[in-house]
Amino acid sequence: MHGTRFADDIRSYMEDRLELSRVGTDLDRSGVVDLAAATLPAHLAYDEPLYREMVAMADAAGISHAEAVIVGGYTDFIDVVRATAHGTAVEDTCTAVITPDAESGGAGLLAQTWDMHASATPHVFMLDVRPDDGPRAMVFTTHGTLGQIGMNEAGIAVGINNLTTSDGRVGVTWPFVVRKALRQTSFDAAIACVLDAELAGGHNFLVFDRDGKGASIEATSTTTYIDTMAGAPLVHTNHCLVPETRRVEGERPTSLQENSVDRLAHATEALAHIGTFTPSSLMDLLRDERSICRRPEPPFEYESSGAVVMRPGSAEMWACWGIPSDNEFQHFTVASAGAR
Repeated sequence: MHGTRFADDIRSYMEDRLELSRVGTDLDRSGVVDLAAATLPAHLAYDEPLYREMVAMADAAGISHAEAVIVGGYTDFIDVVRATAHGTAVEDTCTAVITPDAESGGAGLLAQTWDMHASATPHVFMLDVRPDDGPRAMVFTTHGTLGQIGMNEAGIAVGINNLTTSDGRVGVTWPFVVRKALRQTSFDAAIACVLDAELAGGHNFLVFDRDGKGASIEATSTTTYIDTMAGAPLVHTNHCLVPETRRVEGERPTSLQENSVDRLAHATEALAHIGTFTPSSLMDLLRDERSICRRPEPPFEYESSGAVVMRPGSAEMWACWGIPSDNEFQHFTVASAGAR
Protein backbone atom coordinates (compact mmCIF):
# COMPACT_ATOMS: atom_id res chain seq x y z
CA MET A 1 0.00 0.00 0.00
CA HIS A 2 2.76 2.43 0.95
CA GLY A 3 4.62 1.70 -2.29
CA THR A 4 1.49 2.34 -4.33
CA ARG A 5 0.89 5.65 -2.56
CA PHE A 6 4.51 6.66 -3.12
CA ALA A 7 4.20 5.95 -6.86
CA ASP A 8 0.97 7.95 -6.98
CA ASP A 9 2.72 10.87 -5.29
CA ILE A 10 5.56 10.79 -7.83
CA ARG A 11 3.12 10.75 -10.74
CA SER A 12 1.06 13.58 -9.29
CA TYR A 13 4.09 15.75 -8.60
CA MET A 14 5.50 15.04 -12.05
CA GLU A 15 2.27 16.12 -13.78
CA ASP A 16 2.29 19.41 -11.87
CA ARG A 17 5.86 20.15 -12.89
CA LEU A 18 5.37 19.08 -16.47
CA GLU A 19 2.51 21.56 -16.85
CA LEU A 20 4.50 24.33 -15.19
CA SER A 21 7.36 23.66 -17.63
CA ARG A 22 5.07 24.56 -20.54
CA VAL A 23 4.34 28.09 -19.29
CA GLY A 24 5.07 30.66 -22.01
CA THR A 25 5.85 28.06 -24.69
CA ASP A 26 4.03 26.58 -27.67
CA LEU A 27 5.04 23.09 -26.56
CA ASP A 28 2.41 20.47 -25.97
CA ARG A 29 2.89 17.71 -23.43
CA SER A 30 4.81 15.47 -25.82
CA GLY A 31 7.07 18.36 -26.84
CA VAL A 32 8.10 18.96 -23.23
CA VAL A 33 8.75 15.25 -22.69
CA ASP A 34 10.80 15.06 -25.90
CA LEU A 35 12.98 17.92 -24.69
CA ALA A 36 13.55 16.14 -21.37
CA ALA A 37 14.34 12.93 -23.25
CA ALA A 38 17.15 14.74 -25.07
CA THR A 39 18.93 15.18 -21.70
CA LEU A 40 18.99 11.46 -20.87
CA PRO A 41 22.36 10.71 -22.55
CA ALA A 42 23.98 13.56 -20.58
CA HIS A 43 22.68 12.15 -17.30
CA LEU A 44 23.91 8.67 -18.20
CA ALA A 45 27.35 9.97 -19.15
CA TYR A 46 27.66 12.02 -15.95
CA ASP A 47 26.87 9.20 -13.51
CA GLU A 48 25.67 5.78 -14.64
CA PRO A 49 24.75 4.41 -11.16
CA LEU A 50 22.57 7.46 -10.44
CA TYR A 51 21.05 7.15 -13.90
CA ARG A 52 20.13 3.54 -13.16
CA GLU A 53 18.60 4.62 -9.84
CA MET A 54 16.49 7.27 -11.60
CA VAL A 55 15.38 4.78 -14.24
CA ALA A 56 14.41 2.20 -11.61
CA MET A 57 12.39 4.83 -9.74
CA ALA A 58 10.65 5.88 -12.95
CA ASP A 59 9.79 2.30 -13.89
CA ALA A 60 8.42 1.60 -10.42
CA ALA A 61 6.33 4.78 -10.45
CA GLY A 62 4.97 4.19 -13.94
CA ILE A 63 6.48 7.30 -15.53
CA SER A 64 8.86 7.58 -18.45
CA HIS A 65 12.56 8.14 -17.96
CA ALA A 66 12.20 11.60 -19.51
CA GLU A 67 9.40 12.44 -17.09
CA ALA A 68 11.73 11.46 -14.25
CA VAL A 69 14.10 14.24 -15.39
CA ILE A 70 11.22 16.73 -15.23
CA VAL A 71 9.98 15.78 -11.76
CA GLY A 72 13.47 15.61 -10.29
CA GLY A 73 15.32 18.36 -12.12
CA TYR A 74 12.45 20.77 -12.78
CA THR A 75 14.21 23.98 -11.74
CA ASP A 76 17.11 23.26 -14.10
CA PHE A 77 14.84 21.86 -16.79
CA ILE A 78 12.89 25.13 -17.05
CA ASP A 79 16.20 26.85 -17.87
CA VAL A 80 16.47 24.46 -20.82
CA VAL A 81 12.88 25.26 -21.81
CA ARG A 82 13.59 29.00 -21.49
CA ALA A 83 16.64 28.76 -23.76
CA THR A 84 15.11 26.48 -26.40
CA ALA A 85 11.35 27.16 -26.38
CA HIS A 86 11.00 30.64 -24.82
CA GLY A 87 9.56 29.30 -21.57
CA THR A 88 8.74 31.83 -18.87
CA ALA A 89 8.36 29.61 -15.78
CA VAL A 90 10.45 30.77 -12.81
CA GLU A 91 11.10 29.42 -9.33
CA ASP A 92 12.48 31.55 -6.53
CA THR A 93 13.87 29.24 -3.91
CA CYS A 94 15.94 29.10 -0.74
CA THR A 95 18.09 31.14 1.62
CA ALA A 96 21.33 29.39 2.57
CA VAL A 97 24.30 30.09 4.86
CA ILE A 98 27.55 28.43 5.87
CA THR A 99 29.04 29.51 9.20
CA PRO A 100 32.77 28.97 9.84
CA ASP A 101 34.16 26.73 12.56
CA ALA A 102 35.76 29.62 14.44
CA GLU A 103 32.38 31.34 14.92
CA SER A 104 30.43 28.14 15.55
CA GLY A 105 32.04 26.74 18.66
CA GLY A 106 34.52 24.73 16.61
CA ALA A 107 31.95 22.99 14.42
CA GLY A 108 30.59 25.03 11.52
CA LEU A 109 27.09 24.73 10.07
CA LEU A 110 25.35 24.72 6.71
CA ALA A 111 21.72 25.80 6.99
CA GLN A 112 19.00 26.66 4.52
CA THR A 113 15.32 26.90 3.79
CA TRP A 114 13.93 25.09 0.76
CA ASP A 115 11.33 27.41 -0.77
CA MET A 116 9.06 26.34 -3.60
CA HIS A 117 5.50 26.71 -4.83
CA ALA A 118 3.32 25.66 -1.90
CA SER A 119 2.07 22.63 -3.84
CA ALA A 120 5.54 21.06 -3.35
CA THR A 121 5.35 20.92 0.45
CA PRO A 122 3.36 17.65 0.72
CA HIS A 123 6.08 15.95 -1.33
CA VAL A 124 8.98 16.68 1.06
CA PHE A 125 10.61 13.78 2.94
CA MET A 126 13.96 12.50 4.22
CA LEU A 127 15.88 9.74 2.43
CA ASP A 128 18.48 7.49 4.08
CA VAL A 129 20.90 6.59 1.27
CA ARG A 130 23.20 3.59 1.81
CA PRO A 131 25.09 2.88 -1.42
CA ASP A 132 27.30 -0.16 -1.88
CA ASP A 133 30.16 1.96 -3.21
CA GLY A 134 30.14 5.09 -1.09
CA PRO A 135 29.31 6.70 2.24
CA ARG A 136 25.88 6.68 3.80
CA ALA A 137 24.00 9.99 3.49
CA MET A 138 20.87 11.58 4.91
CA VAL A 139 19.11 13.52 2.15
CA PHE A 140 16.28 16.05 2.21
CA THR A 141 14.30 15.57 -1.00
CA THR A 142 10.90 15.37 -2.70
CA HIS A 143 8.96 12.62 -4.46
CA GLY A 144 10.74 11.52 -7.61
CA THR A 145 13.91 13.50 -6.89
CA LEU A 146 17.24 11.73 -6.29
CA GLY A 147 18.32 14.27 -3.70
CA GLN A 148 18.23 17.97 -2.95
CA ILE A 149 20.16 18.77 0.26
CA GLY A 150 22.22 16.38 2.34
CA MET A 151 25.18 15.27 4.38
CA ASN A 152 27.20 12.06 4.27
CA GLU A 153 29.13 10.09 6.88
CA ALA A 154 32.43 11.33 5.44
CA GLY A 155 31.48 14.81 6.63
CA ILE A 156 30.48 16.33 3.28
CA ALA A 157 27.40 18.58 3.33
CA VAL A 158 25.74 19.99 0.21
CA GLY A 159 23.08 22.70 -0.09
CA ILE A 160 21.56 24.55 -3.04
CA ASN A 161 19.86 27.72 -4.29
CA ASN A 162 18.13 27.99 -7.63
CA LEU A 163 19.37 30.53 -10.18
CA THR A 164 17.37 31.67 -13.20
CA THR A 165 19.61 31.61 -16.28
CA SER A 166 19.37 32.29 -19.99
CA ASP A 167 22.07 29.82 -21.06
CA GLY A 168 20.23 26.56 -20.39
CA ARG A 169 21.10 23.60 -22.59
CA VAL A 170 20.58 19.88 -22.93
CA GLY A 171 22.63 18.65 -19.98
CA VAL A 172 22.69 17.33 -16.41
CA THR A 173 20.15 18.49 -13.81
CA TRP A 174 21.18 19.48 -10.31
CA PRO A 175 19.91 16.49 -8.22
CA PHE A 176 22.48 14.31 -9.99
CA VAL A 177 25.19 16.76 -8.91
CA VAL A 178 24.01 16.78 -5.29
CA ARG A 179 23.88 13.00 -5.01
CA LYS A 180 27.22 12.51 -6.78
CA ALA A 181 28.86 15.04 -4.44
CA LEU A 182 27.41 13.14 -1.48
CA ARG A 183 29.13 9.99 -2.69
CA GLN A 184 32.53 11.66 -2.24
CA THR A 185 34.82 11.49 0.78
CA SER A 186 36.77 14.73 0.32
CA PHE A 187 35.90 18.39 -0.10
CA ASP A 188 37.87 18.71 -3.35
CA ALA A 189 36.17 15.69 -4.89
CA ALA A 190 32.74 17.08 -4.00
CA ILE A 191 33.64 20.44 -5.58
CA ALA A 192 34.81 18.62 -8.71
CA CYS A 193 31.36 17.03 -9.08
CA VAL A 194 29.97 20.53 -9.59
CA LEU A 195 32.74 21.84 -11.81
CA ASP A 196 32.85 18.73 -14.02
CA ALA A 197 29.10 18.63 -14.69
CA GLU A 198 27.76 19.75 -18.06
CA LEU A 199 24.83 21.45 -16.38
CA ALA A 200 21.41 21.90 -17.91
CA GLY A 201 20.62 25.05 -15.93
CA GLY A 202 21.72 27.38 -13.17
CA HIS A 203 22.17 26.63 -9.48
CA ASN A 204 24.24 27.83 -6.58
CA PHE A 205 25.84 24.88 -4.81
CA LEU A 206 27.12 25.19 -1.24
CA VAL A 207 29.68 22.60 -0.12
CA PHE A 208 31.01 22.30 3.44
CA ASP A 209 33.04 19.63 5.22
CA ARG A 210 33.84 18.52 8.76
CA ASP A 211 37.28 20.17 8.58
CA GLY A 212 35.65 23.59 8.12
CA LYS A 213 36.27 24.03 4.40
CA GLY A 214 33.38 25.72 2.64
CA ALA A 215 32.48 27.10 -0.78
CA SER A 216 29.57 28.72 -2.57
CA ILE A 217 29.56 27.96 -6.30
CA GLU A 218 27.41 29.87 -8.78
CA ALA A 219 27.20 27.38 -11.64
CA THR A 220 25.40 27.75 -14.96
CA SER A 221 25.64 25.84 -18.21
CA THR A 222 28.45 28.08 -19.44
CA THR A 223 29.92 29.82 -16.38
CA THR A 224 31.06 29.02 -12.84
CA TYR A 225 32.26 31.20 -10.00
CA ILE A 226 33.59 29.87 -6.68
CA ASP A 227 33.50 31.91 -3.47
CA THR A 228 35.62 30.10 -0.86
CA MET A 229 34.92 30.69 2.81
CA ALA A 230 37.66 32.73 4.47
CA GLY A 231 36.65 33.48 8.04
CA ALA A 232 33.21 35.01 7.51
CA PRO A 233 29.87 33.29 6.81
CA LEU A 234 28.86 32.60 3.23
CA VAL A 235 25.30 33.67 2.41
CA HIS A 236 23.37 33.12 -0.81
CA THR A 237 19.81 33.50 -2.07
CA ASN A 238 18.47 33.40 -5.65
CA HIS A 239 20.26 36.02 -7.69
CA CYS A 240 23.74 36.00 -9.18
CA LEU A 241 26.32 37.97 -7.21
CA VAL A 242 29.21 38.42 -9.64
CA PRO A 243 29.53 39.88 -13.15
CA GLU A 244 30.54 36.56 -14.69
CA THR A 245 27.23 34.90 -13.84
CA ARG A 246 25.06 38.03 -14.08
CA ARG A 247 25.82 38.08 -17.81
CA VAL A 248 23.81 34.88 -18.25
CA GLU A 249 21.15 35.55 -15.61
CA GLY A 250 17.62 35.16 -16.96
CA GLU A 251 14.95 37.81 -16.65
CA ARG A 252 12.79 37.51 -13.53
CA PRO A 253 9.84 39.48 -12.20
CA THR A 254 11.04 42.56 -10.35
CA SER A 255 9.33 41.50 -7.13
CA LEU A 256 11.24 38.20 -7.08
CA GLN A 257 14.57 39.91 -7.66
CA GLU A 258 13.82 42.38 -4.87
CA ASN A 259 12.77 39.54 -2.56
CA SER A 260 16.03 37.68 -3.18
CA VAL A 261 18.10 40.82 -2.54
CA ASP A 262 16.14 41.49 0.65
CA ARG A 263 16.62 37.94 1.93
CA LEU A 264 20.36 38.16 1.29
CA ALA A 265 20.63 41.44 3.18
CA HIS A 266 18.38 40.23 6.00
CA ALA A 267 20.30 36.98 6.50
CA THR A 268 23.65 38.79 6.42
CA GLU A 269 22.46 41.35 8.96
CA ALA A 270 20.95 38.71 11.24
CA LEU A 271 24.13 36.62 11.20
CA ALA A 272 26.16 39.66 12.21
CA HIS A 273 24.15 39.89 15.44
CA ILE A 274 24.59 36.24 16.45
CA GLY A 275 27.52 35.68 18.79
CA THR A 276 28.26 31.98 18.47
CA PHE A 277 26.45 30.11 15.74
CA THR A 278 24.60 27.05 17.02
CA PRO A 279 22.00 24.74 15.48
CA SER A 280 19.38 26.54 17.58
CA SER A 281 20.40 30.03 16.49
CA LEU A 282 20.34 29.02 12.83
CA MET A 283 16.93 27.37 13.26
CA ASP A 284 15.75 30.72 14.61
CA LEU A 285 17.19 32.44 11.54
CA LEU A 286 15.35 30.06 9.21
CA ARG A 287 12.12 30.71 11.16
CA ASP A 288 12.41 34.50 10.82
CA GLU A 289 9.32 35.65 8.91
CA ARG A 290 10.57 39.10 7.98
CA SER A 291 11.67 37.57 4.69
CA ILE A 292 13.51 34.27 5.18
CA CYS A 293 10.67 32.01 6.36
CA ARG A 294 8.13 32.47 3.59
CA ARG A 295 4.37 32.03 3.43
CA PRO A 296 2.48 31.78 0.14
CA GLU A 297 1.31 35.07 -1.33
CA PRO A 298 -0.18 35.74 -4.76
CA PRO A 299 0.76 35.71 -7.53
CA PHE A 300 3.63 33.23 -6.98
CA GLU A 301 2.44 31.28 -3.91
CA TYR A 302 5.94 30.35 -2.78
CA GLU A 303 6.51 29.07 0.74
CA SER A 304 9.30 27.57 2.81
CA SER A 305 8.47 23.92 2.19
CA GLY A 306 11.14 22.78 4.62
CA ALA A 307 14.51 23.63 6.13
CA VAL A 308 17.76 21.94 7.09
CA VAL A 309 20.65 22.61 9.49
CA MET A 310 23.74 20.41 9.07
CA ARG A 311 26.85 20.13 11.25
CA PRO A 312 29.39 17.90 9.47
CA GLY A 313 31.83 18.08 12.39
CA SER A 314 29.43 16.13 14.62
CA ALA A 315 27.67 14.16 11.85
CA GLU A 316 24.35 15.73 12.88
CA MET A 317 21.50 17.09 10.82
CA TRP A 318 18.24 18.77 11.79
CA ALA A 319 15.44 18.84 9.22
CA CYS A 320 12.01 20.42 9.22
CA TRP A 321 9.01 19.60 7.06
CA GLY A 322 6.95 22.59 5.97
CA ILE A 323 7.13 26.20 7.14
CA PRO A 324 9.86 26.27 9.83
CA SER A 325 8.07 28.72 12.11
CA ASP A 326 5.09 26.33 12.24
CA ASN A 327 6.97 23.06 12.67
CA GLU A 328 9.71 21.41 14.72
CA PHE A 329 13.10 20.30 13.46
CA GLN A 330 13.83 16.58 13.72
CA HIS A 331 17.29 15.35 14.64
CA PHE A 332 19.23 12.88 12.46
CA THR A 333 22.74 11.48 12.69
CA VAL A 334 24.98 10.00 10.03
CA ALA A 335 27.49 7.54 11.50
CA SER A 336 31.03 8.82 11.02
CA ALA A 337 34.15 7.49 12.64
CA GLY A 338 35.84 10.83 12.00
CA ALA A 339 33.16 13.04 13.55
CA ARG A 340 34.35 15.43 16.24
